[in-house]
Amino acid sequence: MSLMVMSLWLAACGGSNNNESAATEAPTEAPTVEETPAELKLTDALGNEVTIPANPQRIIASYLEDHLVALGVKPVAQWSVQNGTQDYLKDSLNGIPPIPYDLPFEAVTSFNPDLILIGGNSAVEGDKYAQYAKIAPTYTLGDEINADWRKSLLKIGEVLGKSEEAQKVLDDYELKAKEAKEKLQGVAAGESAAAVWLVQESFFVVSDKLSSGAVLYNDLGLTVPEVVKEIAATGTGNWNAISLEKLAELDADHIFLINSDVDSGSEALKDPIWQAIPAVKNGKLYEYPRTASWLYSGAIANSQIIDDVLESIVK
Repeated sequence: MSLMVMSLWLAACGGSNNNESAATEAPTEAPTVEETPAELKLTDALGNEVTIPANPQRIIASYLEDHLVALGVKPVAQWSVQNGTQDYLKDSLNGIPPIPYDLPFEAVTSFNPDLILIGGNSAVEGDKYAQYAKIAPTYTLGDEINADWRKSLLKIGEVLGKSEEAQKVLDDYELKAKEAKEKLQGVAAGESAAAVWLVQESFFVVSDKLSSGAVLYNDLGLTVPEVVKEIAATGTGNWNAISLEKLAELDADHIFLINSDVDSGSEALKDPIWQAIPAVKNGKLYEYPRTASWLYSGAIANSQIIDDVLESIVK
């Protein structure tokens, strides 16, 4: 009887050990399942419900390329006008063919896009949106968002499923601008600056709240000259026409000149009125070619503008 009880007890212990061993050897984690990108359904600024394809590969985003490049995305075609493309992006967009700025339907179709991103409302007025939507899913940012490069960057990040990347690009830019502002305060506190564009013998001055003007005055904290305030108050664009006589009143400590007339001799810069402007006489004129980023806006364009300002003033 004792032997029988001992045998049963040993058997029970063995069974218990086997169960514990089996439980120990059983997998403790579920197998990893790779997630594949999914389509997104978003409503654009015009109220259109747009199905964004998963991981689009052939994007057309005319004049929005700065945001794409900042997010590590290459479009299938890039914005262009008769004079060329956005030269400041040439290294990133090398080999990307041009497409006319007004996006003719035939040209768009020829690139076989899988997603079209549109900036302002006017680009899809009338039946244009319907025509583009027949070619590929078309998402319009709308005038309000398109007018603010920060909002545009974040919105495109959302559309492309790259919101985290977009926020990081923006955070990196804000940090760079903050550090640059501190450097400028150390050497040029309270000093003023203006950006002037010379093209076809005519002068334009940048608005105090738009384009490179927003970088100079808002991001970098330079003072707005009174003449710039006056012209911007009645102007309607990023760059507003200014006469040479009005430029003579420009009370700027520093002038950044974007010269598009180099090839034709820049005759306007030889005028005595221009030569008499205080910043010009004092050697505080910094000249950049039309290929520079001063005429554009975005994380990349504005970052290059900051580099130019620091190089010119801080040195």
